[in-house]
Amino acid sequence: MVLAPIQHLKVEHLGNSNPRLHTDEVLIALSMSAVTNPTAELAMEALAGLRGSEVHSSVILSPVDENVFKKLGANVTFEPVYQTHSLYHK
Repeated sequence: MVLAPIQHLKVEHLGNSNPRLHTDEVLIALSMSAVTNPTAELAMEALAGLRGSEVHSSVILSPVDENVFKKLGANVTFEPVYQTHSLYHK
């Protein structure tokens, strides 16, 4: 319910061609939902539990996504495969 308007903003008003959200954007949406949704509030409280965890991705993460996991204290690894055919992240 919260993600669709953010995706619409990114594509229709900010000119992004891809509606996918970065990890930081998803966490912002989660924090907004936590105001009225007890389950989202529990998820926010559980973020501290990620410290020291291992996170692995099957594709190379964008610098934004990788940085969010590092800020949360998680150790990030990923496969040497790009998510798209582009050879770099914008």
